[in-house]
Amino acid sequence: MNRRTVLTLGAALGLGGVFAPQAAQAAQAGRSPWTWSPTRSVLGSGSGTDPQWVWDDDIDRIMANVIDSGQVPAVNQAILPWVHNNQPLPTGLPPELSTWLQSSTQMPEWADMTKLRRAADFNRRKDLYLFVIYGIGGGIMSTVIPREAKSVYWSKGGADMQDRAAKTFSFGYDLSDIDAFEQSGEFVVTSNKTRMVHAAVRHLLPQSPHWQAVADEEIPISNQDILVTFHSTGTFAHRKLREWRVPMTRADEEAFLHSWQVALHFLGVRDEYIPATWDAAHAQAAEILTPQLTWTQEGQELAEVLLGLTAQVDLGVTRGFLNEFVRYQLGNEVGDWLGLRRDYVAAATIRAGWPTYIAFREGLLPVAPVSFYMFDQFVRALAMAFLNRGESGTTTPITIPDMNRP
Repeated sequence: MNRRTVLTLGAALGLGGVFAPQAAQAAQAGRSPWTWSPTRSVLGSGSGTDPQWVWDDDIDRIMANVIDSGQVPAVNQAILPWVHNNQPLPTGLPPELSTWLQSSTQMPEWADMTKLRRAADFNRRKDLYLFVIYGIGGGIMSTVIPREAKSVYWSKGGADMQDRAAKTFSFGYDLSDIDAFEQSGEFVVTSNKTRMVHAAVRHLLPQSPHWQAVADEEIPISNQDILVTFHSTGTFAHRKLREWRVPMTRADEEAFLHSWQVALHFLGVRDEYIPATWDAAHAQAAEILTPQLTWTQEGQELAEVLLGLTAQVDLGVTRGFLNEFVRYQLGNEVGDWLGLRRDYVAAATIRAGWPTYIAFREGLLPVAPVSFYMFDQFVRALAMAFLNRGESGTTTPITIPDMNRP
């Protein structure tokens, strides 16, 4: 499939069925204390401070000043043509924002370009599976992560989820692009724009009485919240690829993780919280993601919007089939929370057909299964529904918000 149809909701969303059992009970029991050791991080040491009390102080202050001084339109205009990693920083930015970007766009010292290039090739080879994992599993799982669902719903982007999905595509695609971290790529720019958006939301959402009425935190998008999103995408993808027996070497797995490690760094997560290995990542996910999963009204509404996007691009994909593919990835508990109506014929087709579809694509079966065309059409419909309102495969500009949900 075309590279521009690989990812849409990936960077912002999702986790999987293996984490779902007993999630509601765990959520009711409250948040677990932070016990994950910084010795398991890429830094190998750290303060041990709970990341739910860590934000992004410098850019948070800068973006608050940008919003309060009415400079958001000017900043958005300045960053609009800034797309590629090798472009100079935009002119016309407030001096303190320009100074901050000079350092925030530098690669971390521990980044390994050999691994990042291997990750880019891995993403190219496994693009279809990653699209399905990120778009369906991740996208819908985000709606049962209460903090994420509430923050998304009550922010400006929550009022137009199709537009938000297209914007999120920019992050997910640019991270998985073949030249993501090369000079000709776009991810360094995209991640810094996303980091600026996060800072703006941290300033705006606490001013929303609607968000205040439902939130269990005073400031959204902490380092822990960003880590939760990583586990609902990258860690979930790693687990699903293994469950589906998608062939990948140890070097592939390490490279895939490394691309996410660098991505987390560019999003402002402190290095002491970034897992050094997949074992460390899965352990961290079990601590900070699993206990959170549960139903919220905001999440319910967001799930309906996301699941309804494919209805606009009908390539033979029924809502029942989509519902069952959600259940296939995330489990029946999540499906029941969201009230996804059952389609037992579709469920049986997916259980039998998806593994053989993967086996054929990986060269493990000599003849295409009967369901091959159906699954190809399914993925195509999802791609068309999420990419830029189904109109184009070009990157959607990421802009700084200046208000909450109307």
